[in-house]
Amino acid sequence: MTRRTLLVGAGAGVLGVLLASCTPEPVPTPTPTSPSPKPTPSGDGPTPSAFARSAWTTDPFSRGAASFTPVGTQPSAREALAAPVGDRLFMAGEATDADAPGTLSAALRSGLRAAEELLDVAVEGERVAVVGAGLAGAAAVSRLLAAGLEVTVFEGRDRVGGRVRSVVDEESWPFPAQLGGWLVGEDGAEMGERLDALDIRTATLETPAWRSAEGEVEPVPDQRITDAVAAAQLLPADSSLADALAAAGADIEEPGLAALLAAVSASTGIAPDEASSWFPPALPAASPTVALGDLGSVFDSLLEGARMSLSSPVSRVAHDDRGVSLGIATGESLSFDRVVLTVPLGVLQSDGIEFSPALPFSHRGAIAALGMGRIETIWLRFDEPLIETDAALWHVVGGEALIRTWYSLAPATGENVLVGIVGGASAAEFADLDDDDALAAALSSLAVFTASGG
Repeated sequence: MTRRTLLVGAGAGVLGVLLASCTPEPVPTPTPTSPSPKPTPSGDGPTPSAFARSAWTTDPFSRGAASFTPVGTQPSAREALAAPVGDRLFMAGEATDADAPGTLSAALRSGLRAAEELLDVAVEGERVAVVGAGLAGAAAVSRLLAAGLEVTVFEGRDRVGGRVRSVVDEESWPFPAQLGGWLVGEDGAEMGERLDALDIRTATLETPAWRSAEGEVEPVPDQRITDAVAAAQLLPADSSLADALAAAGADIEEPGLAALLAAVSASTGIAPDEASSWFPPALPAASPTVALGDLGSVFDSLLEGARMSLSSPVSRVAHDDRGVSLGIATGESLSFDRVVLTVPLGVLQSDGIEFSPALPFSHRGAIAALGMGRIETIWLRFDEPLIETDAALWHVVGGEALIRTWYSLAPATGENVLVGIVGGASAAEFADLDDDDALAAALSSLAVFTASGG
């Protein structure tokens, strides 16, 4: 099709001034593949044979890793953000889920919820767009296609998946390196079922190891945090998690507690002085389940049948009672009857999209009130095990380590793969490092384990 009238209606109004007749249908843009960067040998200590890292903090299409509830903010902000704008613009994404924000299942649920809201008002033959090909967008697409609607997907990146990214490189990795969401938590029934249906391998990581430069350290119990939170929740005003711990007599600089709080930040992106004690971040799972297969197949299955336009960031959303027009950064303007918007909270906070008219005050207030957490991940593969241990959850206690939370996949897979996860302010610091410095920081963080030899 080379010519098609894309205006919903003629005449004056928001949509009447936008491009109408000669805009081609969007076409797919292939996603290039590239090998993992090769680490530069340090000449001192073990050097990994493969290395990969994330960059969500600086990614213009995410501006962070996962949303969180800051001190003083109510969960109702998420409900406000999730509300449709009229019956034309529908909001999805993990930040709109009040039950378990920041998780894979939250993203999946939000997409299905937004799709149902759209279907309640849509009529046969309408043209629908979904902005964002992450998990929320893909879930919405799957439901809308099943209902018989025509769906076009716009994704700013040159790949699908959003904040889920599996690096498939058989020469470097025995299984895909997961640089984004890959934890299937206790809330993850929906995501777990999806992985099972696609026969995607998972593993449960067990047995913690807490270690300082002096050797083994007694684990710090989660009860230190839960007791402080319980006391703070009785107060007349919300306080930060850091203040709640201080009020309970804890010193957050104490090495063991600092390592536990680093694990909380690594799983949520929240710094203790930002997190609400009334609505605290979830503590890390004692035995997390992780995805080991190519999560790209999840998106392939959900997006099958949709028109895809990759490398097509949406820069403007104009809507009125007749439809929605999307301004693409390439200069095109395309009109649809209804749109599901799934861009991350960080993009909304950075004014990455212009809205005409402006979003309602309730939405803008929610966007301003919620927080966007920072999480970065680094994967390392070694030819030989660093240490002989059955422990899969490594905690670095004390010292100047930038990365204090590590997952060893060797006990579950037999492969010498270590995954470091860093959150909060440390994630921002890690994101600013170049690859050589990031690798050096990772190896330095592991020194407490390699020095003791097991």
